[in-house]
Amino acid sequence: MSMMVAARMMLPRVEGIGFWKLCGSGAGEGFDIVPNPRVFAILATWPDAETARHQTKTAGIFARYVAHASESWSVFLNTTSVRGQWAGIAPFTASDTPQTAPLAVLTRATIKTRNILRFWGRVPNISAVISDDPKVMFKIGIGEAPLLNQITFSVWPDAHSMAEFARRDGPHARAIRSVRDENWFKEELYARFTIVGDRGTWGGSSPLTQTERPA
Repeated sequence: MSMMVAARMMLPRVEGIGFWKLCGSGAGEGFDIVPNPRVFAILATWPDAETARHQTKTAGIFARYVAHASESWSVFLNTTSVRGQWAGIAPFTASDTPQTAPLAVLTRATIKTRNILRFWGRVPNISAVISDDPKVMFKIGIGEAPLLNQITFSVWPDAHSMAEFARRDGPHARAIRSVRDENWFKEELYARFTIVGDRGTWGGSSPLTQTERPA
């Protein structure tokens, strides 16, 4: 926790870093209202992949995180599409690079206060559905602030698998319709990325080494 506080002073001093956010996570696989004090995430943008790899390996704050962690995983991404805003700005710029597999998807939303109970009432069912999908390679729910600012990050073997999950009738599809019909969010962002590499492990191995989880 003290390192998360210190990072707010140290990250702006890291050469080359652009937009950045410090995030906590929920219990279980992250999609939970109960916080997990052991899992944290740093999201950052960089001018190029070489800078990203170098600074996340050698910059003091990142080296300290790795030294104090029992396990760490970094995934390097290239934005292929994005819409919406994050804290009033557009943090990612889509490149002309074609989408390749595997791909990552990030959604971020600021929930309107009056809709908090309805949003969190849907999360357990959505979490159960995505957890049961053998095609999702990795997923986690993180956030900048408890209850209000929520982020989902998932990795899929291909665009078809991701789209099939998103469009399938069920808790997720019904929640999306409610978001649109009832205007749940104050702000939202949706981005897709091509994965250009990773470093480290999650649960003992790289999530990118598996194309499908066992049922």
